[in-house]
Amino acid sequence: MAQKVFCQSCGMPLQNKADFGTNKDGSFSTEYCSYCYLNGEFVDPNATVASMIAVGEKGIEQNPQMGKITKFFLKKMYPMQVKNLKRWK
Repeated sequence: MAQKVFCQSCGMPLQNKADFGTNKDGSFSTEYCSYCYLNGEFVDPNATVASMIAVGEKGIEQNPQMGKITKFFLKKMYPMQVKNLKRWK
């Protein structure tokens, strides 16, 4: 079974080619998503753990494919996940 890869800035699962950010040389980043990292730089270099958590929680809440219970648990777990990602250590 292949191991899942998650963005090391926001925690988004990286599943499709379009999900991956890009390095300066145009290659795909193996660590960051396209929302967080483009052309070898963070899209928001001044982001903080708190601001990233707020954005992620908003995304969870607005996802129409998730049920209320799933959203509840994800919103509880998300802050703990983000704090342990490479960008925030």
